[in-house]
Amino acid sequence: MKIGIIICDRYRNCAGGKCFKAIKNREGAFSIYSKNEPLDVVGYTTCGGCPGGNVEYVPEEMMKNGVEVIHFATGTIVGYPPCPYLNDFKNLIREKYGLKVIIGTHPIPQKYYELHSKIGSWESSESLVWEDFIQPTIADEETRIAYN
Repeated sequence: MKIGIIICDRYRNCAGGKCFKAIKNREGAFSIYSKNEPLDVVGYTTCGGCPGGNVEYVPEEMMKNGVEVIHFATGTIVGYPPCPYLNDFKNLIREKYGLKVIIGTHPIPQKYYELHSKIGSWESSESLVWEDFIQPTIADEETRIAYN
């Protein structure tokens, strides 16, 4: 499986350590892939900053390297505020490029899980269903702590 990862521009200096750990261990949103299935990251970039200018064209560039699925990094849901454009990005990429889009990469670190749960960041609105977005990266508490 060839994967592209788009991270929030706030974290543009992120080296992807937690994402790559999760790929290796098949944790978080990467738990949907069999440990026997090779995963190849063929693109890793930022959204370009709000409101996500890169999202309009980077999937096409990643497709040149054979990308089959785009993952939006967990930072898009644990940063503050969580990205309000995720649903728009997901719809754009699916419709324009025909690619599968998954929200999340590594498990949500426990410290972010506690904070966002406490302040209500992931309470759903009409335009975003946060429960659906965070589900692939919730994991169990022990795993979340390991990603702190």
